[in-house]
This record gives sequence, C-alpha cells and structure tokens, in this order.
Amino acid sequence: MNAQTVGLIKHEAGTMDDGYVFFAPNNATTTYLIDRCGNQVHSWKSTNKPGQSAYLLPDGMLFRTANVNNTNFVAGGQGGKVEMIDWEGNVTWSYTVSDATNCQHHDAKVLPNGNVLLIAWELKTNEEAISQGRNPSLTSETVWSEQVLEIKPEGTNGGTVVWEWHLWDHLAQDLDSTKLNYTPIAANPQLVNINYAAKASLADWIHLNAIDFNPALDQIVLSSHNTNEIWIIDHSTTTAEAASHNGGNAGKGGDLIYRWGNPLAYSMGSSADKKFFGQHNANWIEPGLPYENQIMVFNNGIGRPGGNYSTVEIINPPVAGFGYTETLPYLPAANSWIFNAGNPNNFYSMNISGAQQLSNGNVLACTGDAGTFYEVDSLGTILWKYINPVKASGIINQGTAPTQNMVFRCTYYPKTYSGFNGHTLTAGSIIENSNTVSETCNNPVGIEENMLPNNIQIYPSPASEFVTVSGISGTTKIYNSVGLEVWSGEINNSEQLSISAFQNGIYFVRNNHFVNKFIVKK
Repeated sequence: MNAQTVGLIKHEAGTMDDGYVFFAPNNATTTYLIDRCGNQVHSWKSTNKPGQSAYLLPDGMLFRTANVNNTNFVAGGQGGKVEMIDWEGNVTWSYTVSDATNCQHHDAKVLPNGNVLLIAWELKTNEEAISQGRNPSLTSETVWSEQVLEIKPEGTNGGTVVWEWHLWDHLAQDLDSTKLNYTPIAANPQLVNINYAAKASLADWIHLNAIDFNPALDQIVLSSHNTNEIWIIDHSTTTAEAASHNGGNAGKGGDLIYRWGNPLAYSMGSSADKKFFGQHNANWIEPGLPYENQIMVFNNGIGRPGGNYSTVEIINPPVAGFGYTETLPYLPAANSWIFNAGNPNNFYSMNISGAQQLSNGNVLACTGDAGTFYEVDSLGTILWKYINPVKASGIINQGTAPTQNMVFRCTYYPKTYSGFNGHTLTAGSIIENSNTVSETCNNPVGIEENMLPNNIQIYPSPASEFVTVSGISGTTKIYNSVGLEVWSGEINNSEQLSISAFQNGIYFVRNNHFVNKFIVKK
C-alpha cells in the first residue's frame, strides 16, 4: 500500500458529515463534489479552467468564473467570464468581461434576485493615473483600477449592466495640491489613497480578490490584497450615486463606509497596527450560524511579523443602522475568534485560500497553495483533512507528493441544501483511484441503509484490534468496499469483532486506527 499523500488524510469524530465538500481545482476544468470520506458524488466538466471562484446555487446550478486567458491582464486571479452550468454539465448562460481595458477576475456572487456581482480590472493609462495624483515615480506603464459590476442575465450569453461602482471615483492623495482630490488622507478615510501600495513595477495595484453581499444591509464587502484591508461599500445607491460621495442608505454614495485590516492605508497608526497580511475570502457569516453577521477572513499572513503563517479570523464590525461607528481607526480593536494564532499547526498558504463557518461551530478552511482542506472545531483542533488530488496533467497517484494542486476555496453544502433537490447523490469512487472507495474513512457512509435498522453504526476502534458494531443483532454478513464478503456470523448488539477475521489484505492499520470502510448487510 502506497503512503497516503492525497485524498482523505484524517477524519475524526465531531465533523459535519451530513453533507458534501465542493471545490474547483485551479489547474483543471472539472469541478468536484465529494462526501466526507473523499468519495466522488458528482462532477461538472467545463471548457476553461476556473477564473478562481465557483459556487453551487440553491437551484442546483453550478456558477463559476472562467479563465479566458486575456493577454492584456496577466496576473493571479485572471478570469474574464462567468457562467451557469446545469447538473448535466450544459452551459445555460455565460457572460464575458474581457477586452483590452476590462477583465473580470477572482470572484463573483449571485444576488438573491438572480443578478450577478463581479469584480473586474479597469485599465488606466500612466497619464490618467498622474492626473489623479499618482506619484510619477510610482506609476507603471498602465494602472489597473477596480470596478464592481452588477449584471442582469439575458438569454444564453448576454446581460445588462444594471449597477456599477468604480474605485477611480473615490480616490484621494496628499502629494499634488493642484489636483482636485488633494486632501489629508487621515481626514478622509472613506477614500482610497492612490499612492498607497503603489509600485512602479506593479500595474495590478489594488488586487481585489473577494466579493460578498449582505442582503439585510444591501452592502458589498471587498478584499484588497495589496492594501491588506477589507472594504464595505453601499449597494443601495444608484449608479450615479455610486460615482459620487452622497446618497444610498449610508448617505456616502460610493465612498467606503467601512474598512479594516490596515490603518496605515488611511494614514492612521503605523505598520505595527496592521492586522491583515495578503488576506482572502472576506465573507459575512450567515444568520443562524455561530458568529452570525460577523465577517470571516482567511488571513494568509505573508510578511507577518515573526514569520509567515496563516490564520482564520472573525471580526465584528460596529454596525450602526446602515453605517458604522465613526471611531478611528475603525473598530473592532481585535478579532472575535482566531484559528492558528502563533502557528501551532504549521498552517500557511501564501495566496488564494478561504474559510467557511459551519452550523456546528466548526470551520472549514482551505490552504489554497497546497490544495488542502481542514475542518477545525471551535478550539482549533483539526478533525478532518483532505488533499486535492487533481492537477493540470491529471490525477495525482497515491503515494506521490502532490504539486500544482492549488484550490481557490472549498465549500461545504449540507445534504438538505436545496441545490440537491431532485438529484440522486450516490457516493462513487475516490478521485485518486477510479476503482476504489475511500480506504481512510472512519464514517460508514457506504452502509446500504435500506437493508438495515435505522441506527446501525460501525465504530473503528483506535488503539485496539476490534471493530464495534452496534444497533444490529442476529446473523450478519460484512462485505468490503468492493463487495467481497469478509465476515459472517452472529452478532449480539454492541459486540466487538476481532479484525483477525479480516485477513488477506482486506484491512490495514495506520497510526493505530482501523481505516477500512465496510458495507454491512443483514
């Protein structure tokens, strides 16, 4: 048996097993849905590699970004198109934002009304940047600003832009007093300093990498990698108001109504006050979940004082109506919850990555560089670990060290999720071996429940040579995962079966854990 290097690595008690994990490997064109044992439940094939994010919608449609290889915008997160794909893999709608001056990138979000929010680069010339007060010594040949577009889908490949926001309308600078946007930055934190984080060699100046929507507040949160901040803007504005400094529920037009992560970006505090370090995946935690309505962020930790390591953090913005308290620097002073403070888990991803709050209080995290998914409990204990076995050249063989298996994010969907309605979900083989089911899963998802009492369970017994079977009695047969009978006999309820009965390669032990999965039939 080869060493376990990809697929399911760890599965302990306390995980959210009544559901599935969804992910789109960066270097592949297939999107996957797996159960918590690593068995493939469904997949969707696409023409393009992802432009990073992908989601399963409540109506069962796959919504994904797609990389169309725009040669004018070559950078991490490159996309250019968004598309809807049905359960059978048919593209039912697509929309392209990719030309000489615009390119969708990283992330997009479907709104409750069916419209699509996306972030896109917006090319500006060197002259345009200088006219806005950019320091000429910090200006590259072109500058990529950012924009948010709301698209109303039409037909199979069309749409109308019904709302838009442009960062270029909300800039400030304290370098050139002859320009209209000259102002003390600290006195105007609702604006973005055009010279902060600017480099002469860097066209992709802001590098937004996430977008999320809060329907209760009608607000959008954005993650700016290069300023090490998250920003919130008001979506209740008209497009005209979004280009101004007035209007909308918060009364500030398209200006930032909240920002957090790096006070130095608006000239308050010092580098010692920085909280985020190249963060990703800012998202509001849904109502009804632990830490509801707060914001979760994967803090990548690149350049973190004391060494590079990643954390998952939750912050509680001080919401006041549709605005935020005006205390500066912006509150809170510290996070509400953090995983991996001080790096006890050797947990690090330089870029991409994400995290999701689960209903049981656990958190699902993805260290994107390594294509590794973790479920951790509220105390930070790692209960589940899975390594993506897919890269551009195909499936990584078990026993081979994984490389180029990056994943932007992963997402958990419970079995009760409406997107599964009307679809049959059957656990198939593991991705890394098309003829094998998971060999490392301690959860008996392969049990044929229609042939058993409702409470049948199998308990692998760590640190012993027995498997405990409970909830069943009488003559029972135990089959292995490929259908071979490996045990037959009388079972009294909660009896321990010696694994000596499962010989000839039927079982194996790793780290004192019994790791085969069995099908039990009565």
